[in-house]
Amino acid sequence: MRRVLQAIAAVAALTVAASCGDPPDKELQQARSAIESARAAGAEVYARDEFSAAETALKNATEAVDQRDYRLALNRALDARERAQNAEQEAATRKAAARTEASRAVAAAGRALDEARARLKTAEAARVQARVVTSARRSIADNEAAVQEARTAFGQGDFTHATEAAGTATTQLRGLAKDLENAIAPASRRRR
Repeated sequence: MRRVLQAIAAVAALTVAASCGDPPDKELQQARSAIESARAAGAEVYARDEFSAAETALKNATEAVDQRDYRLALNRALDARERAQNAEQEAATRKAAARTEASRAVAAAGRALDEARARLKTAEAARVQARVVTSARRSIADNEAAVQEARTAFGQGDFTHATEAAGTATTQLRGLAKDLENAIAPASRRRR
């Protein structure tokens, strides 16, 4: 009986050893695929920390395989896959929020551009000083290019750049519109 138990224990030990004797190739490939999927979803930008942790876990899994510690490699590969999947979900959520924010910023820049143009026309009609009008035209042209740059960035999915470019243009155009409004008031009084 004792020999039977020893034989069963030996077979069990060999089975366990055999199951831990091969590198976890399937799990490593799943982790790589999950990381590539997360990268395609924008996780490098929108879920940087979790994505970086997934890449580090995959690197650690590969190192564990090189050291023939397949159990550790398996654990790290599974961790890499899970982190990559989390990064992909986080990226999708954050990217949607960034898209909404960028859309609002680009729309606000468009409205500010229209307002500045309208103020410029009013300033021209009120015969505001030529240097003020010339400066305003130049500023509007520069900011028109910035608004177009923001729209292009938005179209290309670069929501961070679109938000920044649109925000800067909006601030400058609103300041210009206020300056033109202030210049129009004295000019209108002089005409009367």
